[in-house]
Parts: sequence; C-alpha cells; structure tokens
Amino acid sequence: MAKTFKVLSALLNYPTSALQAGAEELTAVLKSEALVPESCREQLIALIDEIASRDLYDLQERYVLLFDRTRSLSLHLFEHVHGEGRDRGQAMVDLMALYEAKGLRIDAKELPDYLPLFLEFLSTRPVDEACELLDQPLHVVAALRERLSKRQSVYANVFHALEVLAKGKPALAEVSALLEEPEDDPNDLAALDKIWEEEAVTFGPGTGSDSGCPMAADMLKRMEDKTVGSVEVPTPRPGSV
Repeated sequence: MAKTFKVLSALLNYPTSALQAGAEELTAVLKSEALVPESCREQLIALIDEIASRDLYDLQERYVLLFDRTRSLSLHLFEHVHGEGRDRGQAMVDLMALYEAKGLRIDAKELPDYLPLFLEFLSTRPVDEACELLDQPLHVVAALRERLSKRQSVYANVFHALEVLAKGKPALAEVSALLEEPEDDPNDLAALDKIWEEEAVTFGPGTGSDSGCPMAADMLKRMEDKTVGSVEVPTPRPGSV
C-alpha cells in the first residue's frame, strides 16, 4: 500500500484550509516513499507549495472553474468514456460493487468514478496492483494532462505523476479520440445552463441498459481481473465536490 496515491487524491480534491495545513505532511510522504522520480516529486511539491501559500478563496475559484465548470476536465472518469448517457448508470453500479467487494465503504456524497475516490481505493492496494489498475483509465488521465498543460495549469503535474506511476502506456488512439472532443468555456453560462438541464445520471438496482457502457464495462472488467482479496478502506478526505 502506498500513501502517495492518497497524496495525489488530496491534491485533486477541492482546496480547504485542512489541505493547506497538511502541506508539510503531503510533502513528507512523497519524499519518504519516493514512488515517482525526483523531477516528478518536485513538480508535485510545487503544487503543494502553491496550495499552502495562496489565498484559499482564489484556489477554490480556480478549482471550480477547472474541474466543476469545464466538462472536458471533469474528474469523473466515465463521463469521458460515455458522457451523461443512461448506460453510464450501470457502469457506476458495477464500480460501486467492485469497491464494496474490496471493503470500501463510501460515506462521502460522491459518484464512484470520481478520480480522487479511485485514487483513495488504489492507496489501499499493493503497489504493483495499484499501478496496474491505474492502466485502465490511463487514456483519460493522459488526455486530462494534455488539456491542463495547454492551460499551463500546475494541476497537470498530478496527471503527469499518474502516468509515471502506471505500469503501461496510454493508448494513443484513445487519447487522440478524447482530445478531439471540443473544449468548453467555463465562462459560457448559457452552455453551462444547458448542461445542467440535461437529464441527470442516476444509479442503483435496475439502472441502465442490460449491456451498460461498453468502454466503461471493459475498464471495469480489467480492474476486477487485477484485484484480489478484501481490505479496509479509509473514507475519502473531506472537501470533495
């Protein structure tokens, strides 16, 4: 098990005063475990230092504009492989079942495909297994890193670290397909209203079609093939949105 994944999860969560106060601890974990190369650690520490030193409200505003109001930067993995279609609901059910089978009890009001939550799950698995599981959504991770890099966002450092930690390489064709999707403007309020007017995704028994989302189903199948045993998993950090 590696706390480095918990650090990456924390950095992708909504900024809070608690996150700012924990900056030294986050840095200490990265240095003590040394799971990523020094150059990559320094990039992550740069983000930690920025979170610790900047005005909290400015940090929160930046986070919301990036990850909450920019759909192409959503931290919900299945949104990138299936959008907001009904079949995404069954994929949610399947992922929730996978978490529960390994002992994960989700107390936070968050969808199971939320990337920080997935990273919390990885932090409870053996390191080799966690890095292999990270391969499954790697094309999404790579696309998000590319989009954030174009914006010169320091958050791109987290996604770069995830690519380094993964066992494999992202499928270039899948990454290219995601990057072909149009970028949205978080300041376009009319477009934002249109998104919220769309039918919300729900998940639970009987949700979705019989087949579910093929791309998400394949991702889940490969996750299930990699996971063994059952573990006790800590609840997600406060502040996720």
